[in-house]
Amino acid sequence: MMDRWALALLRPGLEAGARGLVRAGVGADAVTWAGFALGMVAAVCIAQGAFIAGLVLMLASRLLDGLDGAVARLTQPTDRGAFLDITLDFLFYASIPLAFAWADPAHNALAAAVLLAAFLGTGSTFLAFAVLAERRGLTSAAYPLKGFYYLGGLTEATETLLFFAAMCLWPAMFPVVAGVFAGLCGLTVMFRLWWGWRTLATAPSSQR
Repeated sequence: MMDRWALALLRPGLEAGARGLVRAGVGADAVTWAGFALGMVAAVCIAQGAFIAGLVLMLASRLLDGLDGAVARLTQPTDRGAFLDITLDFLFYASIPLAFAWADPAHNALAAAVLLAAFLGTGSTFLAFAVLAERRGLTSAAYPLKGFYYLGGLTEATETLLFFAAMCLWPAMFPVVAGVFAGLCGLTVMFRLWWGWRTLATAPSSQR
């Protein structure tokens, strides 16, 4: 829900950073891998109880996640890069609830499991619609620069990062924060199911 405004706010800085990386000969895929590596280190820090260090690394990871697309647009966007970006993003998102469960299994494991199940719902509806939108030749007016159809909702990347930050700042509140976030993810799943059902109903049917 907040991604388009966050992207508009950050775009000038991201484009300036991307130009510097391009001049240095750094490619988009390298930036994607670096962001993912920082995200995994952030998850390890959280699992070990170093929540503030995890938060700092997580923010750095997401900064690189924004830079990789800007670098790609200045050079040559590829399907391989889009595939790599979304796959590693989902792995990163799953690693944070898992890290909190590892840090305090008795207190956090159930809430982490519920949130991961909610992530499965948001991820599957997002990717399933993107595949069928590509087949139908549909494009997103809200996110025209994405490498695939970006179907929004209440819980996009910006909201996810904000909730992850809250978890790191108040780790004892993880079950509550995770529960609220899982509920919002559930609303996003329902919205995407409704939107996909309505949108694809007007397109030619395909084999299941």
